[in-house]
Amino acid sequence: MANAVPVSGVRSLRLVVLCPHFAPDIAPTGRVMTALVEQWASLGHEIHVVTALPWYRSHRVESGWNGRLIRREITAWGSITRVHPLTSANKSNLVARAAAFVVFSVVAGFCAATATRKRVDAVIAMSPPLTLGTVGWLAARVRRTHLVFNVQDIFPDAVVRTGAITNQFVISLASWLERFTYRRSAAVVVLSEDLRANVRAKVARSLSAMVHVVPNFVDTVGISPRDRMTPYRNELGLGAESVVMYAGNVGYSQGLEALVEVARRNPAVSFVINGDGAALAELRAQAAGLQNVHFGDYQPDDRLAEVLATADVQVVSLRAGLAAVSVPSKVYSILAAGRSVVAVVDRGSEIDRLVTHAGAGVVVAPGDIEALDAAVRSLALDPSRYRACGVAGRTFIERHPSARDAALAYVNIVADSMKRS
Repeated sequence: MANAVPVSGVRSLRLVVLCPHFAPDIAPTGRVMTALVEQWASLGHEIHVVTALPWYRSHRVESGWNGRLIRREITAWGSITRVHPLTSANKSNLVARAAAFVVFSVVAGFCAATATRKRVDAVIAMSPPLTLGTVGWLAARVRRTHLVFNVQDIFPDAVVRTGAITNQFVISLASWLERFTYRRSAAVVVLSEDLRANVRAKVARSLSAMVHVVPNFVDTVGISPRDRMTPYRNELGLGAESVVMYAGNVGYSQGLEALVEVARRNPAVSFVINGDGAALAELRAQAAGLQNVHFGDYQPDDRLAEVLATADVQVVSLRAGLAAVSVPSKVYSILAAGRSVVAVVDRGSEIDRLVTHAGAGVVVAPGDIEALDAAVRSLALDPSRYRACGVAGRTFIERHPSARDAALAYVNIVADSMKRS
């Protein structure tokens, strides 16, 4: 394999990939990295993945994967090494979660450094957690190769802006570690121009050219428009009424309490919060007594298109200030499913531009409940409009860069870093 000339025109590369999630884990970042690895393999490259045992769905290692701290399997394109994430079911205990991430990262970094005895062309490490970038750099140093740092969310900015971390020492340490990793990366890959501006502001001007934008993508074949009357509607106890859904992580950064308030004002519309997270218990308490608010659990990957099709309006929500440091990948899936969007994000952000340019829905500022109420009504109570927005979004996303495009972009970034060495 190492001597083959793959489709990309670049000689076959040998990559070590360090990421927190990978199939069959259902985390969005896991879907992204799994798709990239599949594309690199199809292009003729050799990949050695180091990741966690599947744990995202219930924040504990899934049944059938327990019993071993480290598992390794050989694949047709390389290998997968899975490390126990040492997670706690208590998502609100940030100290315990941080400690688990550190220990997991150290073990995963060792596994990355020893994933193969052969020459390695690059280590690709994904953040968050930020610690994977640092141990990825150490693994790259050991293997005398380059680090390509994939940044899905800017840390610690994302948790600082939500108030999840207030300890100044912890913030300073994380900020130092963030800049340390950027400066030692051969390339930093982010999802949007907003994130690129954020990273460039933290490195010397001479290093700004090494920050690249490679947007996330979606499988437009696996996720396609479906009939709204899905089996999942029946499971949730829904009828033919208009349905508004938020699907994904239910954390404090989403600000979903505003959506529950809008549900209180619109009893004729059903609202679904589908997922799990640290803020779920509080949202359930807030929604107590509301007959039009329904809660659903994470569903397997093969039901994602069905879950998205269940709603007429899908919601993407981030608290003020977070759109510059995070790009929710769920918006791509929503557009692929042909559903209209209400995006509660900062004006001028990547998601604002995406939804507006696609004509896929309405964008409102975080914290503006009146505007959110009006946006939900304008779509949920107007079937012709939400259908038109869904068609526009689907048309737009079909022209969006694919997983193959993203994989080729990474190959070129690695090839360029090799030329500069």
